[in-house]
Amino acid sequence: MAKRAATALFCAIGVAAPLSQAAAAEPFTLTSTMFRDGALMPRKVADNASAGANCVGENVSPPLSWTGVPAGTRSFALTVIDAEGRVGAGFVHWIAYGIPADMSGFAEGEASRPSEKYVAGKSDKGVPYFAGPCPPQGSAHHYVFELIATDLEPGALPPGLTPQELLVKLAGHKKGAAGVVGTFINPYPN
Repeated sequence: MAKRAATALFCAIGVAAPLSQAAAAEPFTLTSTMFRDGALMPRKVADNASAGANCVGENVSPPLSWTGVPAGTRSFALTVIDAEGRVGAGFVHWIAYGIPADMSGFAEGEASRPSEKYVAGKSDKGVPYFAGPCPPQGSAHHYVFELIATDLEPGALPPGLTPQELLVKLAGHKKGAAGVVGTFINPYPN
């Protein structure tokens, strides 16, 4: 009985605080309401460029949201890379950085055009916004959306960086990373 009373007293005066602080912080996650991690993305995200019959969509960027932002984050960097693109060399579909720390995502279609909400890097498509999937016929590709939390101020990096240049600039400034993978296949299943 005395032991229970002592435990209740310690909890009441806050001696048990280390237990509550030991609870894990919310994990840093990146999600989309348009597709689950590893699942097929809808046809509308595919590029609509006139470059070929494999560009079967509307180039609508998927909605993205993130939670559990690491402490000390001042900005985010986001890349979208087709891991199987260019026969395994990878294809950069979008690179954005300098995304302010108070942002928690992008709405559907918001990244399908230039925006003042981020600094545009150099995609392989040569556009300063999201360029959707356009894989060859009979090919399933995985599109890796990676969000990196940084301690850099939003205007710290110049426009036009490649993913490799961005990673060099982020060395020593990363606070954490989160990702989600969407798949796409041509021909698209009806």
